[in-house]
Amino acid sequence: MAGSIAAALVFAFYFCWALRFDLKQVGQIPERSWIYDMDGKLYTRLYGENRILVEPDKVSPWFKKALLAREDARFYEHHGVDFIGIARALVRDVTHAAIREGGSTITQQLARNSFPLGGRTLSRKILEACVAWRIESAYSKDQILGFYLNRIYFGSGEYGLETASQAYFGKTSANLTLPEAALLAGLIRSPNRFSPLHNPKGAVEQRNEVLDRMAELNVISPAEAEQARHATLKLATRRAPAPQQNYAMDALYRELQGLVSQDAIDGGGLRIYTTLDPALQNIAEEAVEGSLKQVESKAGYGHPTKAQYDAKPHSDEETTTYLQGAALVLDNRSGAVRALVGGRDYRDSKYNRALQANRQVGSTFKPFVYAAAYARGMMPGSSIDDGPIAKGEIAEAPAWSPANSDRNFGGMRPARDGLIFSRNTMTVRVGELATLDRVRTLALAAGFAKDIPRFPSAYLGAFESDLKDVTAAYSALAGGGIRREPYLVERIDDADGRILFQAHPDQKQVLSPAVAWMISQTLRGVIERGTAAPA
Repeated sequence: MAGSIAAALVFAFYFCWALRFDLKQVGQIPERSWIYDMDGKLYTRLYGENRILVEPDKVSPWFKKALLAREDARFYEHHGVDFIGIARALVRDVTHAAIREGGSTITQQLARNSFPLGGRTLSRKILEACVAWRIESAYSKDQILGFYLNRIYFGSGEYGLETASQAYFGKTSANLTLPEAALLAGLIRSPNRFSPLHNPKGAVEQRNEVLDRMAELNVISPAEAEQARHATLKLATRRAPAPQQNYAMDALYRELQGLVSQDAIDGGGLRIYTTLDPALQNIAEEAVEGSLKQVESKAGYGHPTKAQYDAKPHSDEETTTYLQGAALVLDNRSGAVRALVGGRDYRDSKYNRALQANRQVGSTFKPFVYAAAYARGMMPGSSIDDGPIAKGEIAEAPAWSPANSDRNFGGMRPARDGLIFSRNTMTVRVGELATLDRVRTLALAAGFAKDIPRFPSAYLGAFESDLKDVTAAYSALAGGGIRREPYLVERIDDADGRILFQAHPDQKQVLSPAVAWMISQTLRGVIERGTAAPA
């Protein structure tokens, strides 16, 4: 009597514990999301479980038979826990002096794959059984089987039957043959250990065990089993791309979070069409790495190099000590991001310098000083003094007397030369003619920076901004004076093909086309004969 009461109390405790789990989660199975490039070609997949959902009636009958024979022959007869099956499994294990058959039903496996039930303990098994009973009470057998097919892991990063079928055999699960179905069913108990990619011999041995069990249960004939046992293992040669871990994907994920809910992202099944040009992305990454390597290889370079950093052990949290850089490529006609590089190695540092790093802009700001002056009537050929700035010449900073970087001065020169040769004295005078307020107003409208100080040193870029804002502002110079908001995501479709988001990037006219053209032409001179010519 006391034993019965104790057993009832234990059952009541675990059943109450099982009631805490939300059964809706059983059917909420995350699917992978695909990412496409600017041409609509598959580029990569989003981080997370690699899974394609499939309806159970679209699955090969061979797999259903193989699965039930292997994992739960009495699936349609029990209510979550198969006590007869447990007893048979124990007998078979004792007979063969090894653990050859698991005691957990498909519903119990679904329970532990859906909820955090704890480790491999007796307590977990009791809780698992109680949760399985609840699942059986809430869903039909076919629903449970469908949830299981889509949730279970098949090794090598493949979640769900459809994903595994396409990854291993290059076909949908509807077209699986008997030997293929048996092999996949044989992976479930130890998917990584028996992955056909890494252990084809072990995978075939498990396949054959499944075939023997199917024949033993009269699911297939002995002849069918024998023929399938001799089938050659033929794996697909082309596999789905792994999720790329780079700065462009980091930026994409940041943008994605502002466009759809986190639940939509976590749920997966999205088709994300981006503006990225994979070829240009590779070129940009190589250009950043090549340029910085060149700097590190110069005689007298006294700082740690990336090669030195890579050669020594370091923690994941360690700040990189080597030289870093970033790059961003925009389509001037649309604002679309074609390539983005936020550092040299995403594995070493997740800090995305293209988006997060604020650095002093320096001479990159000078074109906007000249643009403000051109907008007031100054022309590229207008004469500007390149002589020293006298004390008191700048009313708002009478003690300020900036010099040119080469410490040389000239006389009157065309305004364009001040930009082409990055003359500080000329730029300050051009800024004063335009007025500081107009320079600030123009630059802020172009999105050059979040804030610009109200001090004449701003003419020479004595403030900070990030690469994205600076690049977007420059695109206005090349885009007829129109400032277009940079964006990475062109369109997002859900799993059913419904459009969740379509890009309509903001744009505004911040310069007249004439002024934008004059500045652009002058900047060509910077490359052809000015300060950038040696590059």
